Amino acid sequence: MLSMDQAQILARDEYTVSPVPSLPQIPAEEMCLHCKNKSDIIDAQAETIQELKTEIQQLRDEIAILKGEKSKPVLKPSKMDKNTDLDDNPPHSNGSGVISKRPGSAKRSKTAQLIIHEIRIIKPAGPIPSGARLKSYQNFVVQGLIIKAHNICYRLACYQTNDGKCLRGQLPPELQGQHFNPTLRNYILYQHHHCHVTQPLLLEQLSEWHIDISSGQINALLSQHTEPFHTEKDEILAIGLQKSQYVTVDDTGARHAGQNGYALHVGNEDFGWFQSTDSKSRINFLQCLHAGPVTTQVNEHALTYMEEHGLSNDVCSQLQDHATPEFLSIELWRKHLEALKIDSETHVRIATEGALLGSLVEKGFNLKLAIVSDGAGQFAVLLHALCWIHAERLVHKLIPVNEGQRQAVAQVRSDIWRLYGDLKAYKRNPNANMVEQFEKRFDSVFNRKTGYQTLDNLLKRLYGKKEELLLVLQRPEIPLHTNGSETALRDLVKKRKVSGGTRSDLGRQCRDTFASLKKTCRKQGISFWRYLEDRITQTNAIPRLATLIRT
Repeated sequence: MLSMDQAQILARDEYTVSPVPSLPQIPAEEMCLHCKNKSDIIDAQAETIQELKTEIQQLRDEIAILKGEKSKPVLKPSKMDKNTDLDDNPPHSNGSGVISKRPGSAKRSKTAQLIIHEIRIIKPAGPIPSGARLKSYQNFVVQGLIIKAHNICYRLACYQTNDGKCLRGQLPPELQGQHFNPTLRNYILYQHHHCHVTQPLLLEQLSEWHIDISSGQINALLSQHTEPFHTEKDEILAIGLQKSQYVTVDDTGARHAGQNGYALHVGNEDFGWFQSTDSKSRINFLQCLHAGPVTTQVNEHALTYMEEHGLSNDVCSQLQDHATPEFLSIELWRKHLEALKIDSETHVRIATEGALLGSLVEKGFNLKLAIVSDGAGQFAVLLHALCWIHAERLVHKLIPVNEGQRQAVAQVRSDIWRLYGDLKAYKRNPNANMVEQFEKRFDSVFNRKTGYQTLDNLLKRLYGKKEELLLVLQRPEIPLHTNGSETALRDLVKKRKVSGGTRSDLGRQCRDTFASLKKTCRKQGISFWRYLEDRITQTNAIPRLATLIRT
């Protein structure tokens, strides 16, 4: 029989739980009653030790999680969105349960649509016998790419007229006075902004192709003469906010000039727009929604916002009495507050948020536009909806410490999944008669007592967001999640990991501009390479992206 010391030593086993060695089986006829009792005690103690070792390991893992360390249990990403496709057919199914080939797997001619640039006829090796006749050709198409330097010397002819004037030939307008042709400039922009190739690698690559270019010239081609692109980027957000029924928003870290900053994404299925700033406050978000010059105004909408957010009546009255009908820049607005001796940090913040919102409404901002976010406070303005994936993720991240708590979390997550799946079905076939039923189901899921205090507090907090989580019942067109924004931000995250961040304000502006143009081109079904080529050569065969969004 194991002693108490031996049991404690086994319980202190640090990482793995070793299996308890099996005891030799003693025939019952050879075992006396006393021995049977001892054997039963040993078996019971072995089972107890095994249970204690398992529980100790679980506690160690939970402590490691709380400390932010790695542990044996791995919290995998939520499969909530995938597990709720209740009405969808399984992959490779034709809807009748019969498994078929995946789309696009049918045999097709791989070269039927190719443009043939050159034809080479190859005759049989050796002499062809006399009398042989050519019957046909067997085609074998080879796809290729020609990459080589192609330098042009433009000789501008100069003529002198009889009256002494000089007539000189003009360079093609697409050169824009540059010593690098549009294709090379297009390639540099495409590689850097689309393929995330860094400037040193671009320099090395072009040098290997015998292009005489310096690192400074590459930087200039990436950042200079880009004003038309910046203008088109600003148009994207203005038209997108005006014509859309909803947008999803999210932000991520983006270092600039050695300091931590943030990159904001606003978009939907028609456009994507990025803006990097030093702050992620609500004031910053409202400034970005202006999509151009930032102005402020104290009007009815501004005063309503200020009152709802707890600004004192005295301050509201003071702002109303000294309101100006003219729009003010954000700098002039702060001076206006200083003149009114409104210097409390909270008062300044709420007043500025209200004035920015009032100016947005005055400019014609679409008040029916739904803003879908992950629940971050800076996005909770106007008509706001919440992401269900992020709401469920809060429950998923809880760390239960016993079996009862684990079962409570599993039950709540299962109920949320089912409700989420039914909401997805509702989006496809809205039915006003089902709204009350969904509201009751929401109450039963989030307004419950499980006995797990942390879970109950979380459910109570989510229950307070009922209107934002169930906005889809009145607006079936809005999404239930912000996956679109999270996916869009991955490009900036990859770029951040490759290059670390931007150094100059112009470099940061170019990163945001070309990320916005690239994402919008993809959503409009336009090749980003063709778009850059069209704009650099000033062909303008591709309509402006704002026009495509509008139509």
